[in-house]
Amino acid sequence: MKRYLVFACCALVLSACAAIGMNQLDLWFGSPKVRDRIVATDSDAGQTYLSQVKPVLESRCVVCHGCYDAPCQLKLSSPAGIDRGINPQPVYNGERLLAIEPSRLFIDATSTQNWREKGFKPVLNERDQTIEANLAGSVLYQSLALKYKHYEVNQPILGDEYDFSLNRDQTCSAIEEYEQFSAKNPHAGMPYGLPPVSTEEFKTLQLWLSKGAPMADIALPDANLLAQIDQWEAFLNQSSLKHQLVARYIYEHWFLAHLYFDDQGIDTEFFKLVRSSTPPGETLNVINTRRPFEDPKTDKVYYRFVQDKTSTTAKTHLPLQLTEQKFNRINQLFIESEYLVSELPSYQIEKASNPFVTFAELPVQARYQFMLDNAQFIIMGFIKGPVCRGQVALNVINDHFWVVFADPKLVADPRFNQFLIEHKHNLALPAAEDSNALPIANWLKYAEQESEYMAAKAELANQLFKQGEHLTEELIWQGEGHNDNAALTIFRHFDSATVVKGLIGQNPKTAWIIDYPMFERIHYLLVAGFDVYGNVGHQLLTRLYMDFLRLEGERNFLALLPQTQRQTIKAYWYRNANKNLAEYLQSEKNQFNQPSGIQYKTDQVQAELYQLIKQRLEKVNNLTYQIEPNDQLALLNNLPYKAVNLLPPVSFILVEEANHYKAYTLLHNNAHFNISSLLNEENQREYTQDYATIAPGFIGDYPQAIWLVAEAEMGDFMQSLAKMETEQDYQAVKSEFAIRRTHPDFWRYSDFIHSLAKKYRGIEYGLFDYNRLENR
Repeated sequence: MKRYLVFACCALVLSACAAIGMNQLDLWFGSPKVRDRIVATDSDAGQTYLSQVKPVLESRCVVCHGCYDAPCQLKLSSPAGIDRGINPQPVYNGERLLAIEPSRLFIDATSTQNWREKGFKPVLNERDQTIEANLAGSVLYQSLALKYKHYEVNQPILGDEYDFSLNRDQTCSAIEEYEQFSAKNPHAGMPYGLPPVSTEEFKTLQLWLSKGAPMADIALPDANLLAQIDQWEAFLNQSSLKHQLVARYIYEHWFLAHLYFDDQGIDTEFFKLVRSSTPPGETLNVINTRRPFEDPKTDKVYYRFVQDKTSTTAKTHLPLQLTEQKFNRINQLFIESEYLVSELPSYQIEKASNPFVTFAELPVQARYQFMLDNAQFIIMGFIKGPVCRGQVALNVINDHFWVVFADPKLVADPRFNQFLIEHKHNLALPAAEDSNALPIANWLKYAEQESEYMAAKAELANQLFKQGEHLTEELIWQGEGHNDNAALTIFRHFDSATVVKGLIGQNPKTAWIIDYPMFERIHYLLVAGFDVYGNVGHQLLTRLYMDFLRLEGERNFLALLPQTQRQTIKAYWYRNANKNLAEYLQSEKNQFNQPSGIQYKTDQVQAELYQLIKQRLEKVNNLTYQIEPNDQLALLNNLPYKAVNLLPPVSFILVEEANHYKAYTLLHNNAHFNISSLLNEENQREYTQDYATIAPGFIGDYPQAIWLVAEAEMGDFMQSLAKMETEQDYQAVKSEFAIRRTHPDFWRYSDFIHSLAKKYRGIEYGLFDYNRLENR
């Protein structure tokens, strides 16, 4: 109670301050102009920001304001983002008819003034730099003050005045309108829909803001890191045609990576690989294009490393370590191989968007092996890259499925390489239409090309296996006996997704076997070629094209099943499919008609195949996220479907034991009759087949429910979950065991979850995002 009396006292002071001449800012504090707030890292003000202010911003603000989908585009994860401020235009918009100009931090503008010219409004005071003006003229300060003034302590479930939907209207009030806005929306204080920051944290931010919000970037890399960067930049910028083409290929696959050299835990420094118009040793000048393969419009492209100065958020964190071993591996794959690069490929988008045209002169097996070596990272690109947000982008995949890969030895056959050369134009991708696409006309074109490609691929496969040799599980890549990228599991969480190593959870409805052409197209469709700022046509065409790739991966898996059962199993996967899809699935034109080489022993052929795959990948099947059968929580894998229906996609469970806590993730896997319907997913739901998967550690970057259970209460907790049948039942269980977003100690538990996540995730750790926390 004492704590909240302090809050109330603070609110009285803040309300008085908030009323200071908000309609007369120019008169009282002068005209606004951009201020230089960056100070030296080793200065007193710089050290104060890095050691005291930045930790508060990260743990209380970046958890909602860290990326593309941050409300009002406010990215508080770096000084540049804080200075840039807010913009009401949503980045994610599945309805816009024309593409918009990108607003990528550090790329699309080089100064705060540039951002002002692009329509961004400040959240820090840009008028006279006095204590009074710095507080009265700061949206950041006023939003924190508003929370203190109107915080309601005893309200477990917030009212309808709170809108937590991802596509809610943006209310991005500049300081000039903030007084009027706050009067109409007293509940809109920050953190939105969460408890206020503590009094000590508030004082820290208040003092910092009152001094004009001086900020410092993290320290520059040390000599050891610079030496390693020099080695890689020297390699990537050699002049031979072979080196230039290899460097372009590497860049187009690594441009989203958080590259690092030494794993120093939370102190690890990350870097981005960028294109620059200036060579190593000169000031870096980033080449600004929508996509990594677009025309750089410069005579010479240089590949450079730039320090990542932003806070690490889980939803965008794609770590990739650069070691001496990796350096040697790339040399072995691409440089030591004997082949000729006769000329550098064009940057014309119709050609550059098609990797089978651009990189036709690079050895196919080398390209595929390069991707396989870090397969989770490549797949993670479409899970955590710009396409990651939104139902329309992700309703093309099932909620839970396994991914394995065709052995790269299969693409070493000269006939396969010739096949890719002959059909490279049938492998064209939607990015060829740029960011303003007409979906229907182009869809028909790509559908015809895909049909021709699959028919040709089926014919090639039927030719290759006419000599009595039939496909078995031995076609699956074993990760060379040590690489655990060979077995992956993907979980979809409705409008986000996760990929982890290992064949995790129950036997899924479907599985993919990814071969090289499919793998490359996934990357160039959903990562390199996807423009989050594109129009509705571009986004829909991308989504529709991904149907082809999913079907292709599933077809590769079906090829290992008995020939007589393939259509039956496929028909079950696509129950209630529309007529056109049903006809396509049954067409003999593009079927692989050879029998499986596996001698099945039971009538449960799909489960038997899953077991054979597990046996083949036993040495590389990472079981980090596989719950032990004797773990008490393993019983949650058998929750009744009515109980599962009530669960959100991602729930974190903290189990309190004697002197420590264990972390688990409870996943709600939605079942569907089929997943080929673009806009009516709800009508394809098969609720009676929903199931839960429980896993140790943290899966997912957007927790929606947080449970805290003492070890002695585990039985009661699991029984309570199993008995749920109504929303009232669910809310009753939450009242007993959950840490709701309104819990007065929410931030203490948030800090605890992040401290646990550092131990569980290691180098993959990043701040969780609370934009999807439920209000139930």
